[in-house]
Amino acid sequence: MPPRTIVGLSGSLRRGSFNTMLLRAARELAPDDLGVEIASIRDIPLYDGDLEAEHGVPEAARALKDRIAAAAGLLLVTPEYNNSVPGVLKNTIDWLSRPPADIPRVFGGRAVALCGATPGPGATNHAQVAWLPVLRVLGVRPWLGRILSVPTASKFFDESGALVDEKLRERARAFIAGFADFAAVSRAPRSGARSEPKASGVEKV
Repeated sequence: MPPRTIVGLSGSLRRGSFNTMLLRAARELAPDDLGVEIASIRDIPLYDGDLEAEHGVPEAARALKDRIAAAAGLLLVTPEYNNSVPGVLKNTIDWLSRPPADIPRVFGGRAVALCGATPGPGATNHAQVAWLPVLRVLGVRPWLGRILSVPTASKFFDESGALVDEKLRERARAFIAGFADFAAVSRAPRSGARSEPKASGVEKV
């Protein structure tokens, strides 16, 4: 069992998602001493303040919060929709930030990396930049050491979903190794992470 673990989330629900393929490739190419646990966001409901007030945080979100809190880092593999973040992944992060008092436990000082793939020519640079204000307000430690943003992804994966392009495999291997080193740095929860309701980006309106 690897001594270090990070949780990886694909921001796409599509069965043939290139981002899920990229996440699986990151798990395959990770250093031997790093485990990459792939978690699903499929069972996370749309955020609803009434649902939270009546039933609390849904079980799927609670379980995912605990997995992230126990991990050395979080890898967000994000599609790019309309030059910004995908709604399903943003919705997941919104649930994970509830209640606000739990933000330091789940996110405070946690190593987070971004990467992504798209079938189009534009890669996911806009989406990765759009995530930065969200990560900042949650008080994470974003890793910006390397960029992994894959355009025209169908050229790089075969029909089984395997990453077959050798140059991209080397880039992905260097990316996940760099993030592993970054996540290995001792983490102390950031008591300065904002914990009022606005910090989660979710208000009961």
